[in-house]
Amino acid sequence: MTTTRDKLEAILSRLKARAADERVFLRLYEDAARAAADAADARRRAGISLGPLDGAIVSVKDLFDVADETTLAGSIALRDRPPAEKDATVVRRLRQAGAVILGKTNMVEFAFSGLGLNPHYGTPGNAADPLRIPGGSSSGAGVSVAEGTSEISIGSDTGGSVRIPAALNGVVGFKPTARRVPLDGAFPLSPSLDSIGPLAHSVQDCAAADAVMAGEEPWIPHPHPLEGLRIGVPQGRLFSETEPMVADAFEAALSRLSQAGARIADHGIEDLLQAMSETTVAASIASIEASEVHADWLETKAAEIDPRVRWWIARSGTVPAPAYIRMLRRRQALVAAMDERLSPVDVLALPTTAVSAPLTAPLEADDKLYNRMDWLILRNTMFANQFDLTAISIPVPGCERPVGLMLVARNGHDRLLLEIAAGVGRAIAR
Repeated sequence: MTTTRDKLEAILSRLKARAADERVFLRLYEDAARAAADAADARRRAGISLGPLDGAIVSVKDLFDVADETTLAGSIALRDRPPAEKDATVVRRLRQAGAVILGKTNMVEFAFSGLGLNPHYGTPGNAADPLRIPGGSSSGAGVSVAEGTSEISIGSDTGGSVRIPAALNGVVGFKPTARRVPLDGAFPLSPSLDSIGPLAHSVQDCAAADAVMAGEEPWIPHPHPLEGLRIGVPQGRLFSETEPMVADAFEAALSRLSQAGARIADHGIEDLLQAMSETTVAASIASIEASEVHADWLETKAAEIDPRVRWWIARSGTVPAPAYIRMLRRRQALVAAMDERLSPVDVLALPTTAVSAPLTAPLEADDKLYNRMDWLILRNTMFANQFDLTAISIPVPGCERPVGLMLVARNGHDRLLLEIAAGVGRAIAR
């Protein structure tokens, strides 16, 4: 039987072999991970288990506090901040559940993009094709799970930052209802929209990690029956400019679900998407809130911040307070309207991203292309955060490049969504 220590050493030796060009991990905790792995093995020999994460190799995004080290959030501008006094709540809960915390994964600076590029620490190559983007902002998390250097990786999702790298690397990524998982000790992007979610190879592993982080009893999501499952397809702007390969993969997945007995019908949300677009026309909620988070150093450390990240944050700092407060109030009304709109369906289904992973080099060379592609990659995922929903991306098998199928459910329907995703994933994998 393979021990946890054996699994860990195999990963560490892979990482050691590429240490000169390491872009997936920013920090490794070799000694602590070995101690945790040995403890997990000792428990197993004694017939003791702390639960489904006991002995799982887990990595965490570079924005989670780990005691006694400075949290950098993918930046070099924060190097002189004091070290964290204690672990982030989710890190502490993972350790208590027996997880082996291997290291911190790379990310977009301050989590501010869906593409995954980082000029300070290098951009991780996509697990399926190193010349393509990893997706962001939890870039290292998506690559780490897909390449097998973590069994589970913990990311944050403010507009798609768990689901996008999951989709582009061919793994599962789950965004819980915001505030179910505590944000204590997670460097913020946008407190109104931030959520913390896992990436893994299976819905079951995501459910196990989510339960631990939310402080709930671990459970196993049994595949929800597809017979009579009500799936809404939000045709409209979320389907424009879709890459043909992605569109074909989505239609093939729907066809399999229909054959399995799911009831699939168009379910319009265009008026609500338009209303949210008009509400946030001055700037996104995320960028306005980020401008407050970074106000103390955005100017003084301008030279140390990725200009593509800094420009958007600085621009949004000029939005007047009354406009921002009105935006939040209107959002609250739209969240309630979306919840009512989704009541006749069990889930919405759509491609996680409109396109598969584009090549990295052209995006590094052209800021206009970077901004346009960033918007297109984030477009399908961000409405789940704006409308306070829960969502998951599962891989569609048999594609030339990884493609994600996204399922979106109502606020608080996290467990039902995970069960539906388990059923849908099994059906489309056949």
